[in-house]
Amino acid sequence: MLIDVVDVKVQSDFTLLLKFENGEMREFDCKTLFDKKPYHRLKEKEFFQKAKNVFGTVMWSDEIDISPETLYFESRIIK
Repeated sequence: MLIDVVDVKVQSDFTLLLKFENGEMREFDCKTLFDKKPYHRLKEKEFFQKAKNVFGTVMWSDEIDISPETLYFESRIIK
């Protein structure tokens, strides 16, 4: 199942508020990735805040991305 991210909002606690194409709103905690390469850069608040929605997923300026499947299945539903 592939469900694209259609909107992302960066939160100050290193979480992402995500809206998926099926209308679900979910929250993904990026702190769980901090110890994994290449995601250790996400600890840098200024870098983390550059997250954007690109091609149905979340990407940062350094071409670091998280697959939409990971974002969906490892996030919690909020709405």
